[in-house]
Parts: sequence; C-alpha cells; structure tokens
Amino acid sequence: MKIFDRVLKRLVSQGQLTVIYHDGSRSTAGTADPAFPALTLQFLDSRVPIDILKDPRLGMAEAYIDGRVIIEGGGIMELISLIRVNNAWENGKSISAKGPLKRGFKALRQTLWRANHRSRAKANVAHHYDLSGALYALFLDKDRQYSCAYWPDADNQAGITLEQAQEDKKAHIAAKLMLEPGMKVLDIGCGWGGMALYLHRTCGVDVTGITLSEEQLKVARQRAQDAGVSDHVRFELIDYRDMEGPFDRIVSVGMFEHVGTAHYRTFFNKCRDLLTPEGVMLIHTIGRVDGPGITDAFTQKYIFPGGYIPALSEMLKGSEGTRLMVTDVEVLRLHYGLTIREWYKRAMEHKEEIVALYDERFFRLWTFYLAGAATVFEHGSMVNFQVQYARNRRTLPITRDYMAQAEAGLRGR
Repeated sequence: MKIFDRVLKRLVSQGQLTVIYHDGSRSTAGTADPAFPALTLQFLDSRVPIDILKDPRLGMAEAYIDGRVIIEGGGIMELISLIRVNNAWENGKSISAKGPLKRGFKALRQTLWRANHRSRAKANVAHHYDLSGALYALFLDKDRQYSCAYWPDADNQAGITLEQAQEDKKAHIAAKLMLEPGMKVLDIGCGWGGMALYLHRTCGVDVTGITLSEEQLKVARQRAQDAGVSDHVRFELIDYRDMEGPFDRIVSVGMFEHVGTAHYRTFFNKCRDLLTPEGVMLIHTIGRVDGPGITDAFTQKYIFPGGYIPALSEMLKGSEGTRLMVTDVEVLRLHYGLTIREWYKRAMEHKEEIVALYDERFFRLWTFYLAGAATVFEHGSMVNFQVQYARNRRTLPITRDYMAQAEAGLRGR
C-alpha cells in the first residue's frame, strides 16, 4: 500500500507509528520521541487501509470497532492523540480529505441532516441520550453533567476532581444569569436535571427543565421528587417550539448542537418570545473556530445523528434581527479536553461493566468517540462558546465584575 505509506508519513513526523499490513509487510512513520509512546497498528484484513483512505475518521473508526485493527504500545486515546498532535489546528494542517467533489457531496448531505425536523428531532435525541442510564453513571460525575466542566488551569495542576469542576461550571453559568430568588427559569435541554436542581438549590429560583429524552426525564423527575422540590423544579417532555412563557431567564447547556442551522432563527425568535422584557439567556455550546463546516460521517452515523457543531458566525447570524442583544461571549478552549479525558479514564476503569451492559464492540465504539472528542478540543478546531443574550441593554451591569462576584459567592456555598 504505497499510497497509504505516503499518507502515513505525512501524518506522523513527531513520535513513531508502525503499520503491519495484512500480508505481513510493514511501514514506519516518524521518529521515536520519549514524549510519545511508540505505537504499532496491525491491520487484520486487506480492506482496512482502503477504508481509511476513503474516509479517514469513519474508516479507522469502523475498522477499530469491528476489531479489524489491533493497537500495540497504547490504546485508542494514545493513537488519536499522536495523529492530532502532528496535525494541530494551529499549524494549519488537516487530517481529512477535502477535494471539491467530496466537499460538495458532504455539503449536500449535511444540508439535509441539518434540517432536524420535529419528526426527526426526538428520534435523534433518543439515539444517544436514551442509552442505559447505567452507562452514563459509570463515566460521568455524580450529578451527571454531560457537558464541558470548568477547570482552573490547562493541566489541572490544582488537582480538582471532575465533580468539583462540574460544580464550578454550574456556578460559572449561574453567575452569568444574574439570578434573584423567585425568578422563573427555563432550562432547554435539561439532561438529567442537575443544572435545574443546582439553580434552585443555590439561587432560590423556580426552574422548568425540558427534554426530548424519555430516559433523562424519568431520572430528572425522580431526582426532584427525592429532593422534595418538585413544586419548584419541574421537568417536561416537550419541544422548545411548543413551550409557553414568560420566563425571567433561559439557560441551555449542550442542546444548541441539536437545533439545526435551518432552525436557528426559529430558536432565537422563540427564546425572545419566551423571555420577559428584562429577560436574559445563556447558551453553552460546542463551537467551531474555523467557520461553518460539516459533521463527520462517524459522528453522524454512530453518535449524534442530526447534530451539527455551529461556528460562532452561524450562531450570531441566526440571532440577528430577533431583537436579542449579544451581551457577552466567552470561549472555553481546553476545558472540554480535560473533561472528556476524565470521562475516558473512568470508562476504561469500568470496561467490564460497560461490556456487560452492551458488548466489546460497543465499548470500542464508545472509547473511540471519547478519544476523538477529547483530542479535537486539545489540538483540533473545536471549543466551547458561552453566549449571553438580553432583551434590554440596561438589564445587566455594563462591566463583567458582577459575574466574578456572583461566582465567588456561589462557590462559597
């Protein structure tokens, strides 16, 4: 496979990667580096390199998931990290094929998927979030925050736990909402209820959380009941387009990725209508730093069908003309990489339980997903955006000081 050999040598120069083909021949790229483990890939059938060349991410993913590739010297996290480090976004490199014909085909496919019609939205959510709750309990924090945590430094030298980093994330978001006791808050895409319960507990607000996941709804309602706050924290299985207000605040964490670009204007118009005249909204979403793009085939097929990571330009364009004012934008760069590495670590520690829930193939799929997700935040073109909106320019203080003060107070509780 001379073509594959050439591609391999372009992909890896720092660190060493050896490939052993089905026929026993081998090729090595890069040079040994103590900072990286020396890895070996063994291809168990002749189709593997062809599949990878056709679609690098999907081809490698399916070969790994199906057990047609064996990794020696490390695991899937070490392999994807090695590839990402050598092709970092900052260096202007890409590991994807981007010929004009392929771009055109993918753009057409993505246009169809981005629509995310009502009839498809619930099924798309169920594909991922209605997996066994036992699975998520094995690798998430105790509050089941399935989104980017908030860390104090790039290497977590402070040594805080995932649980603390997720608690700090909730405080960081709550501070930006400038909440007052008795306010009515809408949590769009409430997950298992952690954010809603936190906001009520720490800020004394009444929260309505909405989701399209039946499994998440069951857990969230039970948590509110167990905490004795069902009269203040309510959860509903409903599409945001069918909600009625008004609400003083709206928070949405990790849901905007599922809206679909064709519906951005609908989303923002609806949010404006749901807010009081002094209302404020905070959206926390994964984002692209390289402008509009497409969802890769692996993610679309196996992880988040119908999902799309927005560029900031797309997000802001979607809200323009809706009479919602952007009042603050923050970019979280490395936080999600740190978060997902902790999820990966916990998943590896609970391999036997995950295999018992599903099977070996699912475990390989899930860890491939986590490894790819962690490294794209460390070296690729993904970040997290927190975008604050208000209906009235005078509702919030004109400096950001209030955020730090409120956050310090929340962390002290």
